[in-house]
Amino acid sequence: MSQVKTITKIVGVVLDEEKKPVPNVSVTVKGDAKTATLTNTKGEFIITPNQENATLIFKSVGYNTQEFQLSPNMKLPVGVLMTAMNENIDEVVVTGYANRSKESFTGSASTFSKQDLLRVGNKNVLQSLQNLDPSFVLSENLSLGSNPNALPDIQLRGQTGLDDIRGEYSGNPNEPLFILDGFEANLQKIFDLDMNRIASVTILRDAAAKAIYGSKAANGVVIIETIVPAEGAMRVSYNANFNVEAPDLSSYSLANAREKLQVELNAGRYTSTQPVTQQHLREQYNAILADVESGVDTYWLAQPLRTGLGNKHTLMLEGGTSALRYVADFTYNNNIGVMKGSNRQNTGGSINLSYRSGKFNFRNILSVNFNASNNSPYGNFSEYSSLNPYFSSYDEYGNIKKMLGNFTASASANPFYYYNPLYNATLQTKNFSKYNEITENFYAEWQANKALRLTARVGFTFNGNNSEVFLPGDHTSFATWTGENYFKRGSYYMSDGQSTSLSSDIFANYSKQIGKHQIFVNAGWNLASFDSESHGMRAWGFLNSRVDFITFAKQYEENGVPTGSESLKHEVGFISFGNYSYDNRYLADISFRTNASSVFGANNRWGNFWSFGLGWNIHNERFLANNPVINQFKLRSSIGSTGSQNFNPYQAMATYSFFNQSTYDNIAGAYLKALANDNLKWQEKLDYNLGTDFRLFNRINARFEYYISNTNNLLTDFTLPPSTGFASYKENLGKVQNKGFEGSLNYTVYSNPKSQSYFSIFGNFATNRNKLLTISDALKQVNKEQDDLGAEQTVNLPKIRYEEGKSTNAIWAVPSLGIDPITGRELFLKKDGKQTYVWNADDQIAVGVTDPKLRGNLGFNMEYKGWGLSTSLRYTIGEDHYNSTLINRIENVNVAYNVDTRVLNDTWLNPGDQAFFKRITATPTKTNPTSRFLQKKSDLTLSSINAYYDFKWKNLSRYHLKNLKLGLYMTEAFVLSTIRTERGTDYPFARTFSFTLQTTF
Repeated sequence: MSQVKTITKIVGVVLDEEKKPVPNVSVTVKGDAKTATLTNTKGEFIITPNQENATLIFKSVGYNTQEFQLSPNMKLPVGVLMTAMNENIDEVVVTGYANRSKESFTGSASTFSKQDLLRVGNKNVLQSLQNLDPSFVLSENLSLGSNPNALPDIQLRGQTGLDDIRGEYSGNPNEPLFILDGFEANLQKIFDLDMNRIASVTILRDAAAKAIYGSKAANGVVIIETIVPAEGAMRVSYNANFNVEAPDLSSYSLANAREKLQVELNAGRYTSTQPVTQQHLREQYNAILADVESGVDTYWLAQPLRTGLGNKHTLMLEGGTSALRYVADFTYNNNIGVMKGSNRQNTGGSINLSYRSGKFNFRNILSVNFNASNNSPYGNFSEYSSLNPYFSSYDEYGNIKKMLGNFTASASANPFYYYNPLYNATLQTKNFSKYNEITENFYAEWQANKALRLTARVGFTFNGNNSEVFLPGDHTSFATWTGENYFKRGSYYMSDGQSTSLSSDIFANYSKQIGKHQIFVNAGWNLASFDSESHGMRAWGFLNSRVDFITFAKQYEENGVPTGSESLKHEVGFISFGNYSYDNRYLADISFRTNASSVFGANNRWGNFWSFGLGWNIHNERFLANNPVINQFKLRSSIGSTGSQNFNPYQAMATYSFFNQSTYDNIAGAYLKALANDNLKWQEKLDYNLGTDFRLFNRINARFEYYISNTNNLLTDFTLPPSTGFASYKENLGKVQNKGFEGSLNYTVYSNPKSQSYFSIFGNFATNRNKLLTISDALKQVNKEQDDLGAEQTVNLPKIRYEEGKSTNAIWAVPSLGIDPITGRELFLKKDGKQTYVWNADDQIAVGVTDPKLRGNLGFNMEYKGWGLSTSLRYTIGEDHYNSTLINRIENVNVAYNVDTRVLNDTWLNPGDQAFFKRITATPTKTNPTSRFLQKKSDLTLSSINAYYDFKWKNLSRYHLKNLKLGLYMTEAFVLSTIRTERGTDYPFARTFSFTLQTTF
């Protein structure tokens, strides 16, 4: 019989409810948190308490905190059972290379369990992350709305790179790095990932957390871990979602038939000084008026829309022995969009095997996914929002019209035709894309001894894709193709491509506790290769929808050539990072990674990235030990550098192309297409972070951060003299700075573990400001090109401009003094303070910034005896917004199309009128960027409501069920805004209702 008082070390094992080992569990001594350790891969731990009757505390992601009371007469090893949690606890930081105890981690990271993600949404993991972490931002796309086939633009802690000015990037330069089960994954893969497969998601923000990913971590890192197999008898889990998508048209306020006709009359469309023309115009007006009087008032917005009924099903099989465990899942997800004919369908599955033999552990994950995406045959939503409501879509026989009507300015003028986009939906058009993806990941681990672990990983992904767009000759797009172009009507575009990635790494992990000293060291090597290519071509001449195969084409697109692209990138790196903790009070993290990439110049292939972090667990000091108020109080800071690599793979090389229209002596020549830059190096980001974490009364958890990030060696175009034959080449000539605050607060108002009931509220915020510190002369040339464009064309919206000291998200416009009541013309303020009626690009200033002053989430979670309710609201405060609706639908409107009802009010008509808008005329006016349309925008969105009932209090065994849970979700329930602007111009936004079923047999 072993006695605690005669044993200096306590040995034990931690198991879950299925009797499987739980690794990386944080084990501390109650009242003496400085004595701590982590369980190994077998769930084993060794700890030396300071008292023989001490209480051990066990914490881990996804599990409820457990306490174990030691006693003098107990037997060793001790056994501790961890139960699945009901509330959010993130005591372990998953970095993708190794799991770290949050107690000793100095970086800025947030971990969310599967339950956390599903609590705020079940659509996709990206949407849920936005509702949980304010630093993770999905940019609102007012054009694409809720299009199921549109991938979002994502930023983490602001914009670190410049937008793709001349097509030099291979992706979004501000997108974070996604790591799925230890390997890099693209946005499309994460977007289509089944949330039921996810175990946890960790967001790494600062250098101490993300620098281990070196050359790709500048924009932050998102680590996603899928469910690990659990041993035991086979368990079958089934999850079903039945989704209802309802279009949200609340942002539209278009004129009805009578109002629209009045707008045209007011604008002078039916007025002429020539009697004959006046008579002709009056006849057209009377004909339309007669239709209006007869009841014609078509609500065109509803014509291409539907209530989408989608469904999602996941079947998972799990079980095995302590030696061999398995998880197999099968998923079907059909996301039906609100525009008729649009959907995104995913069918896939994965097999996860884990085999353990002695000190060796092997794991293999094979996953496949088949995606089919269809865009609506009804075209763009903007086609319908612009149609006049006094047109009827059907003729007197109930057939869909191809031409709705026409207008002629005079008896001898050419008619202006209105075509019916509904007619196109009756044709056998095609507009789809598909991809098939196979991913194979293999892991091997050797636990050499209790302190040393060696791991090796190999991952391979293949993706094949294709897309087609077919428009037959009778499509309205070719209605005006007559004469010699008649037989060229109809087009067919086809493209295909494939990509592969192969990556591997080897790591050694050493962890040792020597007295009060805890040491953790990890070092390794990685190698990766990425290869992709695509091809495309367009053909003409498909007279009707029955000839819908490419071989029926009359010819290739006139003056067109096949298109394509290819990319090959290689990289290699060496990584090392470590953590030191003294008495679990004083903490230090250090990392260093050196990377080489084929993307950059021959003289700068290698880049070095590093980080250093310090932390202080003040709550483990003697003066706060066992304090009933302050349960945790931690200060941490970090500094470090990371890189960006989301660029054209050949930007540093000299590239050539061939002459295809001339030869010399029957030999085709080559010419230099782009200059090489052997000195082109990594775009680097230097991060500074200061943060604090605290917990009060064991009820209040809070985190606050302040950061400064400087992106150095910004890759921009360097302008060359015309004599070189090139406009520019890539150079490191820019610098961008981001700085901001972040914070979160969670308060458990009520908790009763016995009845598993609780009520908690949460709130978080983030603010970010950025500015350009240095720019190249090429960016100044871009400014000039934009100004010249504004002088030559009708420019409705502000163009991107780059100036040192200003934000990359600045809105540039000429200050406006409003509409002159006497003349009806807009009055501008020049830079020298003088007033003028003439708009001049040189007078543009930064009148606002699109970044909100504050953004965040707030809500509550509750459960009482199985009944649960969770809500999440997303807010933005103080965003400068250039309201394009006021221009395109009101002031710059073409009265040939439908308008916003505000056209009927507040427009200048006669001298002396105090009006916001200029006079609306039959000819569209030109309004260049002006501060008159800048508005302060603040939004409040009810992003998620989740109500459910868990039958865990019922006796389900008689039905051969282990659990059963029914739920109802509602996402994007409403949006309250301080401004009125149209949302979803090309594809409408939608409210989603989802009925869920979860059960295990």
